[in-house]
Amino acid sequence: MQHPLIGVSSARGTDAVSGVPGDGIAQRIATAISLGMLSVGERLPPEAELASQFGVAVATLRKALATLREQGVVETRRGRNGGTFVVQAPFPTPATLQEALRRISTVALRDFFDEHAAVSGMAARLAAERAVPGVRTRLAEFAFEAREASAGHERSLADSRFHFEVAVQSHSQRLLTAEQRLQSELSPFLWCEEICSASTQLAFTEHLAIVMAIEQRQPDEAQRLAVAHVRENMRLIIEGKFALGSGTSPDTATGAAA
Repeated sequence: MQHPLIGVSSARGTDAVSGVPGDGIAQRIATAISLGMLSVGERLPPEAELASQFGVAVATLRKALATLREQGVVETRRGRNGGTFVVQAPFPTPATLQEALRRISTVALRDFFDEHAAVSGMAARLAAERAVPGVRTRLAEFAFEAREASAGHERSLADSRFHFEVAVQSHSQRLLTAEQRLQSELSPFLWCEEICSASTQLAFTEHLAIVMAIEQRQPDEAQRLAVAHVRENMRLIIEGKFALGSGTSPDTATGAAA
């Protein structure tokens, strides 16, 4: 599921496709991400190389990357395997999400969630197996942040960050990359109030249960809870899809409180 870019106008009034410095460069990078030219989880080229591609100074490119970091589109990691990575596709509008969901078949949605359950379940299992006895993780912190996030884009980002951290704790780069990709496709639908009536409190309760299973080193339980969490998300989104077809609101269709 590819999401069209949410247009970001340049603070200088420049054309985003002209290659001029400023926000136009940030928008061009975001456009590449939204069109699938740069994938979630992919590392951007080195700054000097990327600046050369856009025909700008390295300092100008760094300003553009700072803008994308503020928007939650990329993040910069330190260390031997560090760099700037794509972590979130530019957030689509409710109308774009509704139209995309209408076009997606129920079979395709179920296939997506089958993959997501496999990835999230195994990430949680490995996180529990590889947890260090007596050492607390940051998972509970991320769970609380997701509960307190405001509607829309912030909830989507905060919820995704929790699941990214579970994958980080699995110590599997492939599972982390897969979770990042899947969350970028799922989360905007889940936290779009025009589609779903997802409950932050219910998600928080489920997140905390996953955290406890991981930190108590219970791999079977961690995997079971993670898969159940994915299946609940599937239920919400499929019901949201049916509601779009019938013209009813998500709250009416599911009877759940946001």
